Amino acid sequence: YRTIKHLGTTSLMVAKAKEEIEQETVDKEEEKERYLAERAPPLQTGGMSFAELQELCQELHAKVDVVDEERYDIEVKVMHNTREIKDLNIKVLDLRGKFKRPNLRRVRVSADAILRSLLGSKHKVSMDLRTNLKSVKKEDTEKEKTVEVSDWRKNVEAMSGMEGRKKMFDAAKGPTP
Repeated sequence: YRTIKHLGTTSLMVAKAKEEIEQETVDKEEEKERYLAERAPPLQTGGMSFAELQELCQELHAKVDVVDEERYDIEVKVMHNTREIKDLNIKVLDLRGKFKRPNLRRVRVSADAILRSLLGSKHKVSMDLRTNLKSVKKEDTEKEKTVEVSDWRKNVEAMSGMEGRKKMFDAAKGPTP
């Protein structure tokens, strides 16, 4: 039932569109006739002599020449504008093509490789950060932890203030000779 109803509304729409198209063609014809009646009124050549007819023909030829010149000028402008539009479209397409970004892939590069690519032959400094690290033994850290845990509870008041900071600084420095 729905498809029949749908087809019925579709056929009504098509019929309405056909009527509108026919009305448009009739309107265009009437507008054309009105325009021609204004621009080119019917000629009355019934009572004219041969000389008057020749004069009328010369006037009509002059008007036709003026209209042809205007038509030619307009055609040249249209061709020029069309050519300019094509050139601008080509420029737009060229610019789009030049700035198209490629799909980037993630690449792992070391710091040395980055510096080498940026600085070129000037790159002499090694960025291997592991070599600059201080080596620490596990045994030393475990002993320090146990000492620190017992120290902070006993000497809280002794280590507070600037005097305590000085004692900690001296203790970290080591015994003075």
